[in-house]
Amino acid sequence: MTIERQQIGQRMSRIVKHNGTIYLCGQVCKDATKGITEQTVTMLDKVDELLLEAGSSREHMLSATIYLNTMADFAAMNAVWDAWVPEGHAPARACVEAAMARPELLVEISVIAIEREA
Repeated sequence: MTIERQQIGQRMSRIVKHNGTIYLCGQVCKDATKGITEQTVTMLDKVDELLLEAGSSREHMLSATIYLNTMADFAAMNAVWDAWVPEGHAPARACVEAAMARPELLVEISVIAIEREA
């Protein structure tokens, strides 16, 4: 059983694959000066990029854990999420309020998916 790691850094790999399962490290926005809507959009864009690189897609997500700086942003984040997740392909999901690594970060996501079938 091999473990494949992609985009390996000192503290983490951005993608880890094992037995057809793909684990993405936590993803945040591209510009933390923006509000919750823009942060969520660009965070999910990064998830799309990583899933594609790993040989997967939104339709193959198994699980997502979303961390919000404040639950006051729950509805705005969900508006973006609901438009992003393909109908009929919603993963198991948890959403919690959490202290972020930097206070300007409003949202972070961790995703588990499977590889697309060849």
